[in-house]
Amino acid sequence: MGNLLQENMFAGHAIAAAGSVAVASSLTHPLDTLKTLLQVGAGSTQQLGIAQVVERVRLVSGVSGLYSGFGLSTLGMISGIGARFGIYEIITAFYKDGREDNYVYVSEALLAGIAAGAIESVMLTPFELLKLRRQVSASRFKTSISHKAMQESTPLISKLLPGYTPDIKAWNSTVGLLSTLSPKHPDMVGALKQYPWMLTGSGRPPLASDVKGPFNIISLEGWSALWKGLRPGIARDCVFGGVFFSVWQFFHIAMLNWKALDINPPPRSIDEAGPVTPLASSLAAGFSGTVAAAASHSFDTAKSRSQCIVTPKPSPCCLERDKLPAVHRHGEEAS
Repeated sequence: MGNLLQENMFAGHAIAAAGSVAVASSLTHPLDTLKTLLQVGAGSTQQLGIAQVVERVRLVSGVSGLYSGFGLSTLGMISGIGARFGIYEIITAFYKDGREDNYVYVSEALLAGIAAGAIESVMLTPFELLKLRRQVSASRFKTSISHKAMQESTPLISKLLPGYTPDIKAWNSTVGLLSTLSPKHPDMVGALKQYPWMLTGSGRPPLASDVKGPFNIISLEGWSALWKGLRPGIARDCVFGGVFFSVWQFFHIAMLNWKALDINPPPRSIDEAGPVTPLASSLAAGFSGTVAAAASHSFDTAKSRSQCIVTPKPSPCCLERDKLPAVHRHGEEAS
């Protein structure tokens, strides 16, 4: 390992960064779980408290429930943070090219941070979706009811909604309501196929805690569901990246200028002032992250809530109907 770090600086930095992200994720993931549950569980008339959420998770899945989705969170943070700082360094390298002083202005750091945040969001969104579904499932009581006979009698559900078992009580209630309708509809079965969630018995899609695996998400919602919440995610990460890097660059330049006041003779450029202390740099980064998190939190809430909604993909029957000529469809409706 030591030879690798000496011979290849890039590999050494990559390993150090991955280890740092893993340690940071292990320390902050329980807080992230509580934040997510507070965001998706609060309503307009009811606000949940941290104590309520902690007690609910403890009853449902124990203390280990606070670490639901930890592996996905770590992988996402490694790729996302790597993209954020990598893109930022590439853009700022173009800014600094040809300059006598080796630093960027605050406005340039703002623009580079916005661009880096957009790339980070695209890479991070699938991991955050899978992580959020597991975090939500950690606070929901699971029911174990056998629906084998129900699935055998309704094979259409398995085709349209693979991996999902209907509620037999809700199904019987739906069948009872439909039995009172007039049987003169030209294609009652075809009409129901256009709304596959009606076949579950409740008329509503399953909860996010029931669709948490990647294969279940793809089969029920489609490939595009992995990037659900991308638009609020881009807004969140662009705001966070821009504010974080610009505020940090402002404090970094201010600390270098303050340090240069004690140097005699005064340095000709800010680079000659030397690096700031690790403690001062860490405090500046922490304050910058706090400001950036406060500025982007509303977008983070919007992304969490959008990813918690299961949206059905169009059924094959509905797609085939949409491909019919418009005249043909109008003729069926008229009949």
